[in-house]
Formats: sequence, C-alpha cells, structure tokens
Amino acid sequence: MTAFKAACVQLNSGSDMAANLLAAETAIVSAAASGAELILLPEYAALLDGSGRVMRDNSPPEAGHPALEKFRALAQQTKTWLLVGSLTIKVDAERMANRSYLLSPDGAIAAHYDKIHMFDVTLPSGKVIRESSAYQPGDRAVVAATPWGPLGMTICYDLRFPQLFRALAQAGALFIAVPSSFQRETGVAHWHSLLRARAIENLSYVLAPAMCGDHPGNRMTYGHSLIIDPWGRIVAELGAEPGIAIADINVDEVLKVRGMLPSIEHDRAFTGPAA
Repeated sequence: MTAFKAACVQLNSGSDMAANLLAAETAIVSAAASGAELILLPEYAALLDGSGRVMRDNSPPEAGHPALEKFRALAQQTKTWLLVGSLTIKVDAERMANRSYLLSPDGAIAAHYDKIHMFDVTLPSGKVIRESSAYQPGDRAVVAATPWGPLGMTICYDLRFPQLFRALAQAGALFIAVPSSFQRETGVAHWHSLLRARAIENLSYVLAPAMCGDHPGNRMTYGHSLIIDPWGRIVAELGAEPGIAIADINVDEVLKVRGMLPSIEHDRAFTGPAA
C-alpha cells in the first residue's frame, strides 16, 4: 500500500480522565468512520493538568493503566492504527515517563517511545516550567513499522532538536509524528515554522496532533494540529478548538521529493568547531 488516510485529533484534555477518554473515543470513532487508517492523538491525551502533583497522583504504571487499556480496545474496535500521543506512566515513587504508544489494529502495542527532551523553560510571561522535576527522560529514538512504511516517533519539545528528526530520517522514517501540547505563548511564534522546517529538512510527512485551549493548573495550549507534506506544504490544519484534521498520505510523494533532493544521502561526517 502506498497511500492512506491519516487523522490528527485535537483535544482539550483536563484533569478528569474519564471525560478525556470519552472525548478521545468520540473523535477516534468519528475519524475511523471518515476513512482514517492511522489516527493520532496529542501529548497528554488522557490527562493534562499544570500541577506535577496531580499528574503523578493520576499516573499508574503501564501494566493495567486504564487509558492504555481503553485505547488498545479502541484500536481493535475501529480496526485502525492508533498513535496515543502520550500517556503519563509511573516509573517510580516520584517520577513518570511521558510515553507515546503506537497501537496496531489488533490492539497490540507495536512500539512505544519515551520523550527524550525535557521542557525546562521560562516562558515570555515569566512562567517557569520544569518538566524534569517530575519526568524521567527517555534515551532511545524509535522508528516503528507500519503497513505504509517506517514512522518516526517524537513528542512536543523534541521538535526543537533537529538532530533527533535527522536520525529518524536516516533510519528510514517516511512519516514523523509530533504529538504535542505546545504552549500558547511559544506556539504562536514557532509552531508552524518548526514543523514545516522538520518536514522540509527531512523530506518527510510530519503529523502533529495538538492539545488546545485552557487546562487546569494554569496551562494554555496552542492547538493548530497540522499535517505537512515532504515539500513543506500544509495539507491539513485545525484552529484553536477541538476537531479532526484528515489528509491523504502518499508514500510515492516522499520518494519523489527525496529523488529530486537527496539531501539525506548527502549527509557527511565532519569535525566540530574548536572549543
């Protein structure tokens, strides 16, 4: 198969996991009914609260995690490939993993990826976020097999680290997922530019489902879920409200662009600048 429909689901999740899962379920079923074969959810799909304590208190271990079990059942029910942008998974008494899952149509976990880059920043408003205080960073890049070709897995802040995306492309990724809960302050300035740059640099489709709206704990996200083709064109986009962005994804388009501009093949090792 060289073509398929992908859907990026945009959510406004909060601290009520049951309500969040119901909203996600409704969107997944709708996307599948529209013909989507790969459905992608944003970062923090089942729970989003600005309080690290709230997130820790509501993040069970992977085994028996209610949101993961729900999404596995939905993948099986809809017979779709389902990328759960991320769930917060308890890894010890104090820390969580921010973990993305790719689920196959039989409900199996085909791949998972732990967010590598921690969002430790001071926003223009002065708001301080220290993701590393609550989360354990991952240390492994992941390219997952799908029926249409390899899918590179990233999460949100990873977007600012082009070396990760290049490694995924060098490993064969034709499509790269960027599920996010991008902050509104930085999203308005950088979201579109960074996503288009990653698509252009790596001659890959970029699939970026996003959180939107206001969330408990003084968290505000930008929305604007995007699907971008390997030429850097935006082929589907949402605004600031929940919704579903659907687009046709064509493997031949990736191969065509990479044939014209084989920059991935032109990478060369080099010695870094002197310290």
